[in-house]
Amino acid sequence: MTQSHILGFPRIGAQRELKKALEAYWKGDITQDELEQVGQTIKENNWQTQKNAGLDFITVGDFSWYDHVLDTSVLLGVVPKRFGGVRGKVDLNTYFCMARGQAPQTRETTACEMTKWFNTNYHYIVPEFTADQLFRLSSDKLFAEIDAARKLTPNIKPVILGPLTYLWLGKAKDDAFDKLDLLDKIIPVYNQIFDELKKRNIEWVQIDEPILVLDLPETWKNAYSKAYHQLDFGNLKCLLTTYFGALDDNLALVGELPVHGLHIDLCAAPEQLIPVLKAIANDKVISLGIINGRNIWRADLQKLLKLLPEAYQHSSNKFWIASSSSLLHVPVDLESETKLDQELKGWLAFAKQKIDEVVLLTQITIKGEQAFAQQLAENKALIQAKLQSPRIHNPLVQKRLAQVTVEHTRRQSDYEQRALFQRSALQLPLFPTTTIGSFPQTQEIRAARQLYKAGKIAEDDYLSKMREEIASVIQAQEELDIDVLVHGEAERNDMVEYFGELLDGFAFTSHAWVQSYGSRCVKPPIIYGDVSRQKAMTVNWSQYAQSLTDRRVKGMLTGPVTILAWSFVRDDQSYSDTALQIALALRDEVLDLEQAGITVIQIDEPAIREALPLRKKDWSQYLDWAVFAFRLASSGVSNSTQIHTHMCYSEFNDIIQAIAALDADVITIESSRSQMDLLKAFESFAYPNEIGPGVYDIHSPRIPDHQEIIDNLEKATQHIPLDRLWVNPDCGLKTRDWPEVKAALSNMVFAAKLLRNKYEEYEE
Repeated sequence: MTQSHILGFPRIGAQRELKKALEAYWKGDITQDELEQVGQTIKENNWQTQKNAGLDFITVGDFSWYDHVLDTSVLLGVVPKRFGGVRGKVDLNTYFCMARGQAPQTRETTACEMTKWFNTNYHYIVPEFTADQLFRLSSDKLFAEIDAARKLTPNIKPVILGPLTYLWLGKAKDDAFDKLDLLDKIIPVYNQIFDELKKRNIEWVQIDEPILVLDLPETWKNAYSKAYHQLDFGNLKCLLTTYFGALDDNLALVGELPVHGLHIDLCAAPEQLIPVLKAIANDKVISLGIINGRNIWRADLQKLLKLLPEAYQHSSNKFWIASSSSLLHVPVDLESETKLDQELKGWLAFAKQKIDEVVLLTQITIKGEQAFAQQLAENKALIQAKLQSPRIHNPLVQKRLAQVTVEHTRRQSDYEQRALFQRSALQLPLFPTTTIGSFPQTQEIRAARQLYKAGKIAEDDYLSKMREEIASVIQAQEELDIDVLVHGEAERNDMVEYFGELLDGFAFTSHAWVQSYGSRCVKPPIIYGDVSRQKAMTVNWSQYAQSLTDRRVKGMLTGPVTILAWSFVRDDQSYSDTALQIALALRDEVLDLEQAGITVIQIDEPAIREALPLRKKDWSQYLDWAVFAFRLASSGVSNSTQIHTHMCYSEFNDIIQAIAALDADVITIESSRSQMDLLKAFESFAYPNEIGPGVYDIHSPRIPDHQEIIDNLEKATQHIPLDRLWVNPDCGLKTRDWPEVKAALSNMVFAAKLLRNKYEEYEE
C-alpha cells in the first residue's frame, strides 16, 4: 500500500517559541529545565500535528536546539578540544558553545565555523575533524525523543544524517589529512545507533545522504559501497534520502546499495523519475518527494497525479508520497496568517498544509480520483485563478525588461580608472574601516516598530524615534573613529523583507517565520507578480544620516539575487526574469541615492553563492544571469561613486572569478570563522578590486582582542595589496548588543591604526 511521510518538520514552534526560549536561556532568564520543557512541548506538538493529519509515519529526530549537523557532531562525539573534548555525554552548554563560542557556565572560546546548507538560506555548524579523530556515542537525545514519541504513536521514523554526508560537510583541520580516512572509524558508531533503534523495534530509519545530488569525486562514490555494506541494518529498514537535486551519475551506485528504499526530490528534479524507476530494484520502496519542501505555493494536484502512474507500474505496493525535503524551509501554519487577503492565501500552503497535501495525494492514490472529485476541482480552480489573476502581470515591467541590453551593465570606466576618481573624492586612509550595515536592533527599536504597525503611535512619532536611533548610531561611529559610516538600519525589520514591503509584486506575512540558524528566524516575503518600484525606498534615511556627519555614509541596499533567494518566489516564470525585474527597481534606487549625494553605495549579495546550482554543469548559466542582474542594478552611477557589495557564510573560493565579474569597487566578505581560508583563493587568482575580508565573527558574542584582528589582517596583506584592503566585521551587527559591538569595533579600529603606523612608509 502507498504510504505517506515527510522528511522533517519546522522546529522553531508555531510562534517561534524555541527562539524566545533559547535567547532567554542564553541571557540567564530561564533555567535549562525550563528550556527543555519548551523544546519538549514543540516536539510533542509537531508529532501530534503529523498524527492528526494522518501521515503513516511520524518523523522523529528532526528537532534541534540549534542545528541538525551540530546534533550529529554531538551524537558522534566530534567535539573539538577547545570545548573540553568528550567526557561521557556532551552537555547542552558545550553544544551551545560550539555553535556560539559562548554559553552559560562555560569558558568562552572561538565558535565552530558556520556555512550554508547546500543551496538554501539555512546555516549549519561545520564539523571539525583531526587526523586522530575518535568517534563515540555521546548523546542520548535521539533515543530519548524516540522513546517519547512512541508513547504517542508506534509508527515513527527516526531521521539521521548519513555518515558520508556528515564527513563531506565537515572540515579537516590538517591540510594533509583526507576526511575519508575516518570512514572506518565512524561506521561502528552508526552501527551502535542502529542497535539502539533495533532495541526499540523501529521498522524504518531515514538516513539523509543529500551529497548524492552533487558532483562527487570517484573516491567518495566508491566509499558509498564500502560504507553501506559495513552498516549493520539487520531487521532495520533503511530509507536512503536525497533531496535538492537529481542523482544523475550517482544513480548507478545508489541502485547497488543494500538499502530498503530510496527517496528522490521530484520538485527540484522531476526528470529523474523514470531513470530512477528503471535503476532501482522493484522490491525496494521508492519515496516520491512531490510536495515542495522549499516553497509555499499550493500544489497542483492534477499535475502531480500524472507522475504517479509510472511509480505505480514500477511497484504497486512499494512507493510512498512525501515532501521533497524537510519542511524546515517553510513556515509552520498558514492559518496563522489572518491578515493575508483571501485570494493570495488560497494560493499558499505552509508546513501543516503541505502535510495535508501529502496525505490527500496518498489517499487519492489508494482510493482513486473519483472519491476526491470535490477536492481536486477546488484545487484546479485555485491554480487556474492564480495563473489568470491580473495582479501577477504588469505590461510596463515586461516592456522595460525587454529593453535591457548589455550596455546597461557597464560602468563608465574600468576599475583602475574609477579608483582614481574615488580615492580623490573620498580621501580615505590606508586600511579604511567600515561596518557591514546594520547596528543592534534594540528592544526599543522593535517596540517602536510594533507600536507603529499596530497603529498605536503616529507615523511622525515613529519616524522621530528612528531618526533618534540613526543620530545615535552616527555619533557612536564617529566616537569609535570609523572611516566610512552606515546609518544602522534601525527602520528595517529584515534586509529582504524591508525592500519587499516597498516593492510591487510582493506580499507579506505576519507569522511566516523560517529558521536561518540557531535562534535566528527570518520572514521571507512572497514574490507573486511582476516587480517594480513606485518611489524611493532608502533615500530619506541615508540623506538624513549623511546630514549628521562630514564622513561618508554608505547607502545600504540588498541585491537582486539575495532578494530573490531569500524570498518565496513565483513559480510561473524563470528566476532570472524575476531577478532582472528586481535589479531594475534597485537601479532606480541606486541612481536616486547618487542624486541625493550618497556616493558610497553598498548592494549586498550574501546569497549569490548559496543560489548556485549544485551541479557544476549548471553553474555558468546561473552565474551569467546573476552577475548580469547585479551589474544591471549597480552600473548606472558615475566613476566617483563607489559601489560596495557584501557576501557571507558560504564557500566563495570556487566562484571568485564570478565575484570579480560583479565589478564592485569594494567587496566585504565573511572569512573570520574559517580563519581566513578565503584567502587561499587569491593564491591563484589576483582579485582586481578592493576587498575587506571580515576580521571578526559577529555571530558569536565573543569580543576579539586587537591582536587577533591584526593577525587576520596580516594574513590578508599577503594576498591583497595594501591600498586595496579594507577593515570590517564579517557581517552586520543587528543581532548583537551595544556593549559588545562597541568593544569589538574599538579593537578593530585600534588594530587598523596600528597597521597604518606600521605601513606608513608604503602609504607615502
